[in-house]
Amino acid sequence: MRTKLGAVLVVPSVAFLVLAGAQTSALVSQSDLLDEFADQVTVGREITALVHELQRERDQTAGELAALNTGSAPPVEPGRPLPALESVYPVADRAVDRFRTAAAPLARGEASWRISYDRVDDALDRLPEIRASVPAAGLNPDPVLAEYDRAIEVLLVLLAEPSPGTDRAELTDAVLRYVEFAQVKEINSRIRGQLYAAARAGRYDQNDVVKLTDLRAQQLTGLAGFRLSATDQQIERYDQVSTDPNFVAAVRLEETTFSTGGRTAAVLEPSRWWTISQQRQELLRQVEAGAVDDAVTLADSRSAEQLRRTLLTAGGVLGVLLAALFTSIAIGRSVARSLRMLRSQALRVAQVELPETLERLRSVDPGSSEFDVPPADVRSMDEIGEVAEAFVAVHRSAVTVAVEQAVMRRRVNAMFVNLARRSQVLVERQLELLDELEQDESDPDQLDNLFKLDHLAARMRRNDDSLLVLAGTESTRRWNRPVLLPTVLLAAVAEIEQYQRIRPSVTEELYVVGHAVADLVHLLAELLENASSFSRPDTVVQVNAAGQPDGSVLVEIVDQGLGMSPTALERANQVLAVPPDADVAASERMGLFVVSHLAARQGVRVRLRTTGQGGLAAAVRLPANLLAPAPTADPTDGPGRRMLAIVAGAVSGANGTHPSAGRPDAAGGGADGGQLRRTGRRETPTRAEDVLGMAAGTGSAPASTWWSRQGRGSAATPTVAADAPTGALATGNAPPAVPVTGGTNANGLPIRVPMAQLRVKAEEPAPPRPPVQREAPDPERVGGMLSRYYGGLRRAEAEDTMVIPMAPAGARIEEEKY
Repeated sequence: MRTKLGAVLVVPSVAFLVLAGAQTSALVSQSDLLDEFADQVTVGREITALVHELQRERDQTAGELAALNTGSAPPVEPGRPLPALESVYPVADRAVDRFRTAAAPLARGEASWRISYDRVDDALDRLPEIRASVPAAGLNPDPVLAEYDRAIEVLLVLLAEPSPGTDRAELTDAVLRYVEFAQVKEINSRIRGQLYAAARAGRYDQNDVVKLTDLRAQQLTGLAGFRLSATDQQIERYDQVSTDPNFVAAVRLEETTFSTGGRTAAVLEPSRWWTISQQRQELLRQVEAGAVDDAVTLADSRSAEQLRRTLLTAGGVLGVLLAALFTSIAIGRSVARSLRMLRSQALRVAQVELPETLERLRSVDPGSSEFDVPPADVRSMDEIGEVAEAFVAVHRSAVTVAVEQAVMRRRVNAMFVNLARRSQVLVERQLELLDELEQDESDPDQLDNLFKLDHLAARMRRNDDSLLVLAGTESTRRWNRPVLLPTVLLAAVAEIEQYQRIRPSVTEELYVVGHAVADLVHLLAELLENASSFSRPDTVVQVNAAGQPDGSVLVEIVDQGLGMSPTALERANQVLAVPPDADVAASERMGLFVVSHLAARQGVRVRLRTTGQGGLAAAVRLPANLLAPAPTADPTDGPGRRMLAIVAGAVSGANGTHPSAGRPDAAGGGADGGQLRRTGRRETPTRAEDVLGMAAGTGSAPASTWWSRQGRGSAATPTVAADAPTGALATGNAPPAVPVTGGTNANGLPIRVPMAQLRVKAEEPAPPRPPVQREAPDPERVGGMLSRYYGGLRRAEAEDTMVIPMAPAGARIEEEKY
């Protein structure tokens, strides 16, 4: 935004600066031109002074050469100047030095001035040669005089070079006036030289008369032109000079040289003419200097005015530019500040206020709390203020929608909890019924089917617990004493259907705190269920647990299943690292969702990786705060420990293969095979509560509230004589402490030993009792019982229902693994 605002401000400013710069540059160029013009006109003072001295030197040289030609002057030794000119040369040289000093800085100016200056410089460089040739030019003075004429001519050309441009007619006229008068003065000087040469020669040549006539005509023409272009002050100055006695005397003396009316031209006396003509020339020099001064004054004034105008224009442009910049910057900063405030408000709402509101909605009741939306930070009445108000309205709408969503989510969670609780009650009743059926069943095949139903019911209960996790509610199962980690693993194994394929291995005696047992059993059961469901039935799932140097415990569940693609594996690990919210995807992959939330609840880290052999390995790292020291009253050799050993034996064989002791020929011989298939009730626990209940102690009520249901046969623990062998029958009315089994069948279920649970009495046998007639279960009664169960389940679902979008049933893909 700053860049855009800067562009909006900079582009017009740059355009204005370019236009103003062009205008200022033109004014500066004109100012430089006028300044250079004023300098050139100022150099005109030195030019006219040098021309004046060269005119004097030329005219005096013409007279001396005429005298040498007629022999009236004594000859001069070669290489030495004429005596009459020795005092003239230094004056002219000083004038040359002053000219070069003044004109040299302007030699790098415009082309026309530079060319003219170069010509003058060449002519002045030849001046010593001209002077050296004067003594030898008595017979032919014209070449020497022509060189003087050429030097003076180029000086007059340089004097006329200053040009202020076509739009400065006033300055051009000023230059023209002093140039015209300099031409008049030059003609007057040449007339003086011709007359002085004739006076020194004592006669006039025919060429002299012609030249004088032509020069006088040019003088009159030039003087008339000067009067036309000169100012009144300059004309008045010339008139004053022309009335000077010396000027009048020179004019009258010159008039005697005219050949008119049959009168011959008089030859003037040389010294008298030279003196009077020199005085007239000085008077003309004053008029010329006045004209040059007028031009210099005018040029300086115009140059100063142009410079002042340029500075005022540049200052005005700069002032306007600065004012525009300051105004634009102020407006831009105001807009930028409003936009920054709006951006800050938007970011604060998006990153702080709205997430805090959503977090509050997760922890408090949306219906009983008020959620205020702060007003907009931008209070301006422009469009930015309107956008801020619109954003506040959007924020208010977002909070309203979030509250509505939170209310709906709480209702859905409450519905999940209600359904899960009802389903749990029904599952508990189903488990009680299955226990009764198992105790009363004597057919091993039918008992095997009942055990399968038992496992399915346990899985249904675990699904109900998953619904509670999905709803954000903790399970009702509790455990308040430390439990061995192998016990936790066996409890998780007992929760799944294919528990025979699990191979747990724990190298250390580690205890888990009681409050985390339920969640860990659930978490491990989900991972084990996944590992056994997505691997071949003829493979095993290895579970390893070992302590780590940092005090944590690493549990690895390794299968040989289908595996996952790298993309699906990365996505699953992201879900495990950051638990997602409950949505349709959570219902489609409930196991992964439940594991993620249970791990986050207990601070457990779960990560999936490939094994390199086609399967997956789930690494579960239990932090040190979930481990507990061994309890002081831990029974080391009670029936609980012995029962765990039996369960472990039921889970896996001694050599790690599937047990096959359940077949009659493997139980104990062919003769007793028929009797071994009789059973009264299940002695090997196949559910997690049985495993954890057996690990609680020596037959007392388990020190937990894992389940409120108490199964049959949970009375006092039987006692066995101290010297009785392991597996011997107990005395008294209670069954033996360690159930006597005949191994396990192909499904991993224990095989009861007939008559092994009967008490043994040392005294006389009691009188025989009449046999109790045991009636076979009525199929219609059992069917009616199951019908009532499913009817109650359907009624519970109909009491409080909500349509939940679910993915259509179809073939599983590898990403549906969890």
